[in-house]
Amino acid sequence: MSVNTFLWFDSDAEEAAARYTALIPNSRIAEVTRHPDGSAFIVAIELDGHPYTLMNGGPGHPFTDAASIQVVVETQAEVDQLWDALVEGGEPGPCGWLTDRYGLSWQVVPATLVTLMNGGNPTKTAAVATALRSMSKLDLKVLQDAYDQA
Repeated sequence: MSVNTFLWFDSDAEEAAARYTALIPNSRIAEVTRHPDGSAFIVAIELDGHPYTLMNGGPGHPFTDAASIQVVVETQAEVDQLWDALVEGGEPGPCGWLTDRYGLSWQVVPATLVTLMNGGNPTKTAAVATALRSMSKLDLKVLQDAYDQA
């Protein structure tokens, strides 16, 4: 048995696959199945070892923010680099979320956020949550300061 995330694109699956695999370390395009005219139909990729299948299925099935890809990174520099690259041509959202140029939702999250939110102190957790709700791209220093000052 295997589990794989399947994403329906209008027509940009191959372009999106190239972009995503270039931005996420340890990623690759595994296989491209083409139509007789040479255009991509199915693109299999791995993003940091996680399998995804991207399909050019035509219009009528747009992405929503009800599903997103979450990328957990270690540093603010990684948040900044990945967020800025993914949001280019897309739209920023709240609390670390964004929609990329293809309409796919992403969350770019510093790993420290999990620690701050699960620290066992409800007052500190609430302060971090309040700070988090005021942000689009996450700022690790602001989140840490909210925790430390609560």
